[in-house]
This record gives sequence, structure tokens and C-alpha cells, in this order.
Amino acid sequence: MAQPLDYLKETASQTAGPYVHIGLIPKQAGFDIFENNFTNIMASENTRGEKIIIEGRVIDGTGTPLRDALLEIWQANSDGRYNHELDRQKTGDIDKEFRGWGRTGTDFDTSVYRFETIKPGAVSGRNNRDMAPHVNFWIVARGINIGLNTRMYFADEIDANANDPVLNLIEQEERRKTLIASRDDTGLVPIYRFDIVLQGESETVFFDI
Repeated sequence: MAQPLDYLKETASQTAGPYVHIGLIPKQAGFDIFENNFTNIMASENTRGEKIIIEGRVIDGTGTPLRDALLEIWQANSDGRYNHELDRQKTGDIDKEFRGWGRTGTDFDTSVYRFETIKPGAVSGRNNRDMAPHVNFWIVARGINIGLNTRMYFADEIDANANDPVLNLIEQEERRKTLIASRDDTGLVPIYRFDIVLQGESETVFFDI
């Protein structure tokens, strides 16, 4: 006779180990098994808005950059609309030349991740209150049981950041700074640098979603 569920033991937890690359970004892991691979390139030449690059590292509690982290980002287009017909918060058009979602891993040699995208517009939040331009991040790696969610804001959006309802939920100014990416204009395309710190004194602010 089957025993009640109360007698069943809990299955041991497991972190997202190195095999996550084989299933989610196999080409980077050296396995060419998908006809169409998800990539870190989200914008084409015809995508509206300012072309930018987002890059950085994922750093553990000892200050060591992780070489096998996986990251996904999703964001609004330059008009502040997400690439989905159900997003009716903004009056701007959906940009068919912009995917709005990307996936990559930290480089096995340099430990740097990189996305080629566009700078998003302000997004409408609750009560039609605009949120500052931002990019949503999801991070998994060995040692992490559940994927971590955070946001990246732009250092050159000072006024918008000061009025952002999410940033204002973070009381300590130093903690808010962990969500702000710096801008580098020395290249042909602006680079926003955003390191994600998993633990320690400079730990990035993460959100429960």
C-alpha cells in the first residue's frame, strides 16, 4: 500500500552546475546541436534606438570572477515597450527588428559576459508611474540553487534614476549603486559596464520575483 506523502523524503537540492551550458548555450560549450542558437545579439542594423554593449563579470564572495555563469536579459525597446503584443503600457510601437531578450555565458577564458543591444526607453510601472530605463537580469551558476534576478540602470540617467520607484525602495544609497552601470564612450559603440557581485560587502541587490 502506498504511504502518505508525509512519509516521503525530500529530494536533495542541486545547484545549476556546468551542464547548464550544454542545454542552454551549447554552442558556447562546443556543441553545435541547435539549428537556431539563442545569442547575446539582440539588435539588428534596423533596430530603432541607440546601439550599446553591456558587459561585465559575475563575481563570487571571495572576489573571484565566475567563468561558467549563465545570464539572460530582457528589456523594453527604445519607446519603452516590451516585445510582446500584451504589453499595452506604452503608446510606442513594437519594434519588429528588436528581439528584446538575450542569453549568454561568461567567457571561459576572460570571465566577461557581453550583450549587443539598444538602450531602452522608460517603462510604465504601477499607477502609470514611469520607471527609469533599465535592463532585467537573470543569473545562474554552480553554487546557486535558484536563479537570481536583478536590474541594471544607466549612470547617465541621473534624473530618471532619482525618481525610479524601484530604486527608491532601496534605502541605502551605497546599495543602490550596485544596480548602476557606468558608461564608456571610448569605442565606436557605448559600453555599459555592470559587474554582478553574488556575496560580500558589495553584493548586488537581488529581487524576489
